[in-house]
Amino acid sequence: MAERGGSRVHERWARLRFSIIGALLAAPPAKGALRAALQQLAAREWRHPSTGAPVRFGASTLERWFYRARNERHDPVGVLRRKRRADAGAQASMTPALREALLAQYGAHKSWSAQLHRDNLAALAETRPELRPVPSYTTVRRFLAASGLTRRHATTTRQTAGALAAETRLEAREVRGFEAEYVNGLWHWDCHHGSRKVLTPRGEWRTPILFGVLDDRSRLACHLQWYLAESAENIAHGLSQAMQKRGLPRAAMSDNGSAMTAAEISEGLARLGVLHQTTLPYSPYQNGKQEVLWASVEGRLMAMLQAVDDLTLARLNEATQAWVEQDYNRKRHSEIDDTPLARFLAGPTVTRPCPDAATLRLAFTRAERRTLRKSDSTAVIEARRFEVPNRYRHLSLLEVRFAAWDLTQVHLVDPQTGTVLCRLFPQDKAANASGLRRGLQPVTDTQGAAESVAPPASSKPPLSQSGRGIGPLLERMLDRQAATGLPPAYLPKDEGDDA
Repeated sequence: MAERGGSRVHERWARLRFSIIGALLAAPPAKGALRAALQQLAAREWRHPSTGAPVRFGASTLERWFYRARNERHDPVGVLRRKRRADAGAQASMTPALREALLAQYGAHKSWSAQLHRDNLAALAETRPELRPVPSYTTVRRFLAASGLTRRHATTTRQTAGALAAETRLEAREVRGFEAEYVNGLWHWDCHHGSRKVLTPRGEWRTPILFGVLDDRSRLACHLQWYLAESAENIAHGLSQAMQKRGLPRAAMSDNGSAMTAAEISEGLARLGVLHQTTLPYSPYQNGKQEVLWASVEGRLMAMLQAVDDLTLARLNEATQAWVEQDYNRKRHSEIDDTPLARFLAGPTVTRPCPDAATLRLAFTRAERRTLRKSDSTAVIEARRFEVPNRYRHLSLLEVRFAAWDLTQVHLVDPQTGTVLCRLFPQDKAANASGLRRGLQPVTDTQGAAESVAPPASSKPPLSQSGRGIGPLLERMLDRQAATGLPPAYLPKDEGDDA
């Protein structure tokens, strides 16, 4: 609807009408003089509120306006607005059959444009007479808009059960923006495939992947680093650096990628006291703050590297660190109306101190159970045999912690407390061929308390020193048999008879 003067057409009509009869309300004419006053106003020309063309109004029309405004004490201008049509928005041309067909068509094809919906209705009407006449494109577009049936672009082309469930959930529930109340209360982390390739030392062009960690409240980029693969090893490497720079967060959110949800990552965050939350499947909008960061990376950082022909991973990471610390974290963010660095430092915060690098490295490992091979005190980890110290030879099941990408650090832990007992090393068969063997050490329980393999205190000497060389159960049976006074229940045979 055309607008003029910055107001809606109904308001402009109301103001025009009030300006015409307003003088009669301010100075009511004497009794019997109203008709003459209205005739004078009807003879004048006025400017149309929409087109600006000259327009006149009849005396009867002006009289109706006058009495309507005079009888309204609270809003005399409002009563002069144009009345809304009773069938406004009803779209009489959209018959029930057309509505049903269009709704069914939209339910099956939500990504179609209004024009495409109208064209398909026209094709459908050729075989279904009840759909004629076909409404215009404008009518179809207005009907879709009034019904809230906007065009939806598919978030994924996969037609799996999870993708369809995510689409249904998005249509049935509202989407709301959120923000953590405290600094380091929630981190977002994700990976982004770069728009440019880098040149590797082997002379290959590879697409780098940017790993980024973002604080939810301050929008501070805790750490950004480019890698050549999206793997759990690189995720742990990047998270460790973010924690060393900014401290430990309370919670972290990522998508459901295999690298993001690897055992080393999920267990490592749990050991560090970080609640790991994942977005709903096929719902990337839940991590929308990361997408804003990626747009800034491509729009500013990568744009300044367009002229670099032989871009390497090292050079890209060097430029990224300079950009994020000197530009992004220090530039005013329009949504928070402050710089991310200033808001991060202002708090309030729930930050915890970060442990040392060795503790972080041990944290990002997976815990698994292994069976101890009694013959040579070894356990198989990732298709490799590791030797277990002989002081733990009494254990049947071992709990070991390791990262799949680094088997130089494999540890035996206490399954009850998680305490690291010792480090395990791969079996070296060549060294074992020398014939050198260690003596058996005292057995150590899983809590680390060493106890010698000594017999319990007793009034009787050990069976190995009793001279009888039999077990205690059989010894007790012999004593009971002797106490009965009965002869042995068998016939002895003189071995000399067989000579």
